[in-house]
Amino acid sequence: MNALVSAYAWVPGVARGHVRDLRVRWALEEADLPYDAELIRLDDKTAYRAKQPFGQVPAYVDDEVEMFESGAIVLHLAERSEALMPRDAAGRARVQTWIFCALNTMETPIAMLAELNIFNAGQAWTEGARPRVEGWVRMRLGELETRLGDKAYLDGDAFTAGDILMADVLRMIPEPMLAEYPKLAAYLARCLARPGFQKALAAQMADFTGAPPEGWTGPQ
Repeated sequence: MNALVSAYAWVPGVARGHVRDLRVRWALEEADLPYDAELIRLDDKTAYRAKQPFGQVPAYVDDEVEMFESGAIVLHLAERSEALMPRDAAGRARVQTWIFCALNTMETPIAMLAELNIFNAGQAWTEGARPRVEGWVRMRLGELETRLGDKAYLDGDAFTAGDILMADVLRMIPEPMLAEYPKLAAYLARCLARPGFQKALAAQMADFTGAPPEGWTGPQ
């Protein structure tokens, strides 16, 4: 399989290690599937929009498909690898459920909290929104921890594509908040200790070889 994953050649330091091509790289590493990276400049996306109409990463191409959206790509890869999803109908349904749970039930409030803490830090309006958002996040984290229980991974002893997406979402949680949920904190540490994640992270970081767009005035 000749897989090509798009990634940015440069992003500000705060985003490095968190751009969503990491999810696809991690899935490819867990499935032991080779891939190449197509590096995209933040200020030169005109041709690239034929692959990704919103100018974001990742986009993905292999011998069979051309896609965008990290969750859809990870699901596609899971369909091709037992390392990411069981082959029986019940197992596939469980993994598909956790994939969508990570991207909807969990990521929606957690991404909103990241907007307050990172992208709009210091703005007065964030303080009015913070109690509601933090309460929403804590509710979801508590519910997720209850469901996880003492299992190693979401589907029991087997690591799956659902864990890739859930772990990447949980990485956005501030450490002091995540520490309030020790089973989730241990779960996340277990996921991030996997060689597949470490290889994917190193590959993303190594590809930040570009320079900021001309006239860039944002964070470095």
